[in-house]
Amino acid sequence: MTHVLVASDKFKGSLTAAQVGEAVRVGLRRASPGLEIVVVPVADGGDGTLAAAIAAGYRAVPVTASGPTGQPVATSYARRGERAVVELADVSGLSQLPDGLAPLTASSRGTGEVIAAALDAGCRQIVLGIGGSAGTDGGAGLVGALGARLFGAGGGEIDEDLPP
Repeated sequence: MTHVLVASDKFKGSLTAAQVGEAVRVGLRRASPGLEIVVVPVADGGDGTLAAAIAAGYRAVPVTASGPTGQPVATSYARRGERAVVELADVSGLSQLPDGLAPLTASSRGTGEVIAAALDAGCRQIVLGIGGSAGTDGGAGLVGALGARLFGAGGGEIDEDLPP
């Protein structure tokens, strides 16, 4: 018997990674009914990373965190044991900007809040997918949410909430 592994990513804007994999599986099965086919959704670190982790056996843990412009966002991280998978795109991503881009104010703070929630829940390993970001703060919001303080070349503290 021939074994086929379908490791599919999403077709952004049209199909999830799981839907792409299923469509490929159906096509392969039509062409060669005797194939043993396994579909494993994958992601590149952006949109779909949580879904891929959940398809791989992680469980979703719901969290509310700050979106890129400060609005509350219902999101989650995926957890298996002490490992959490956090998808920046789900909380601090472009999809969270329904009114258009916010180049002077978009923050990554919510991603740090999700990481903090996973750490507070006992996770000791964090896998962070960073694709699809709306943030323009260089990660300052993320590390600020985790308690870090950032300083500029002149020694003064950088306020993560101020535009550059």
